[in-house]
Amino acid sequence: MKRGLGMVLLGLLVLAGIIYGFIPAPVAVDSALAVRDSLRVTVSEEGRTRVKDRFIVSAPVAGYLRRIGLQVGDRVSHGAVLASLEPVRSEVLDARSRALAQARVAAAEASLSAATARARAAASEARYARSEYQRLSRLCENECFISADQLERAEAQALGSEASQQSAQFAVEVARFELAAARTALEHSAAQPQGSAAETVQVLSPINGQILGLQRESEGVVGAGQPLLELGDPNALEVVVELLSTAAVRVEPGTRVLFERWGGESVLEGRVRVVEPTGFTKISALGVEEQRVRVVIDLISPPGAWQRLGDGYRVESTFILWEGNDILQIPVSALFRRGGEWTVFVSANERAERRRVEVGRSNGLRAQILSGLSEGEQVILHPDEGIEHGTRVQPRRE
Repeated sequence: MKRGLGMVLLGLLVLAGIIYGFIPAPVAVDSALAVRDSLRVTVSEEGRTRVKDRFIVSAPVAGYLRRIGLQVGDRVSHGAVLASLEPVRSEVLDARSRALAQARVAAAEASLSAATARARAAASEARYARSEYQRLSRLCENECFISADQLERAEAQALGSEASQQSAQFAVEVARFELAAARTALEHSAAQPQGSAAETVQVLSPINGQILGLQRESEGVVGAGQPLLELGDPNALEVVVELLSTAAVRVEPGTRVLFERWGGESVLEGRVRVVEPTGFTKISALGVEEQRVRVVIDLISPPGAWQRLGDGYRVESTFILWEGNDILQIPVSALFRRGGEWTVFVSANERAERRRVEVGRSNGLRAQILSGLSEGEQVILHPDEGIEHGTRVQPRRE
């Protein structure tokens, strides 16, 4: 009897071991609790600061620019002299040009001599015609011994001679001016001393601000409208962010923006002022074409918090698209699609329970749960194909 009872017990133990061996082992899983906390939906992108109002100061006229003594970063006041322009300097005369200039001077001198001689001849003719007319007029004072036509012809000849004399005098003046111009071209060249200081045109600052850039620093000839330097006020900054067009459609004027990792200790705050209506194509670092949109943001933090920022500084911009408090949420990694609906596995009594949920907003890491879960329930993260409804689970040991 004892031997038979022992055999039965041994058989039962063997059977229990076989059954236990065929029972599936619990699946080790990572899990997280459904909690109520604040949730924020954001879009992050790198941006650049820039001065709101920039002024390009250009040369008002063509001339010779004196060297600009200002440097980038120098402060200037309204009406301060930024640059000085002299008249364009004369060209240098080579041997051929100088010989031509000397020949023009000699020709002008000869023209003046000829005009002077013609003026003397015209003066003599005018005196003769005037005296002839006066003699004939005296003959007709009491009784005229000549015809009226002869008298009128003498008067007309006298008037014509006087007009010819005046024309000859004008020709002398023209020849004298031409001689002066020829001598000026010969005497005043860049190779010779300029004499007295040339008249200068001063370029003045239109604002109180700082020098942001120098387009031209060295002296030399500049044309009218050529940019010389750039001015602005660094105390009036804005931030420009180039967002992907898919993200820009979710941003609107007035959206709150946070600036982190800009170099300072505090987090700066701003508001979107403009979302530009046109996009542009930009090649990413990986060589992919991206359609981007510029978003302009005003800084609303106190100026003392960002006074160390300047034009063209890099900032990390975070656009707050939505935020709420006391939001029931779980990690996004617990969600998966089943039959077109969002589903999670809940760990309850060491078993996996499949449950459908309604998902609200998501920031890519955590998702809002509108229904299907309660606070404090434990959801399984990264569920794989080895987990089904009712599967035994256990927490993964680190």
